Amino acid sequence: MPSVAVSCDLQLRLDGPSLLQLILHGKENFRLLEELEKGEKGIGDGSCSYGLEDGDDIMMSNWNGTIIGPGHTVHENRIYSLKITCGESYPDAPPEVQFLSRVNLPFVNQLNGTVDPNKLPVLSSWSRNSSIEHVLVEIRKEMASFNNRKLPQPPEGSTF
Repeated sequence: MPSVAVSCDLQLRLDGPSLLQLILHGKENFRLLEELEKGEKGIGDGSCSYGLEDGDDIMMSNWNGTIIGPGHTVHENRIYSLKITCGESYPDAPPEVQFLSRVNLPFVNQLNGTVDPNKLPVLSSWSRNSSIEHVLVEIRKEMASFNNRKLPQPPEGSTF
């Protein structure tokens, strides 16, 4: 049988994540894929939703979230937009959460909309079993809590 020489050139992309980063992040990406699939189906009654900011984000780092304000509160029927960033340590570390829509809540920085993880129990007591969905649902519950349900709010539609 004649022998055949085969050569293979490996090119690494310098403008995006390296192969090593993708391999190391693979387990977390699988977790984020599960979250993406669940987010695309919608959460419960549709009062919270989330998905990737950019479908081409192969690291699945940047997410958009939406919360419809709970009924019988000052938030009722308001639509709140959030940015969620899952860093390299996710799900071992919580995501960074930032409101894009203006909201007055004790755990939200009034200058830029970032959520203080030390002031929001779902983030301060984070476990790797928590999820983006869990964060959004818990924020919505906080909106409906006794201390937050009647807080004066900025004009509807205003943004940070």
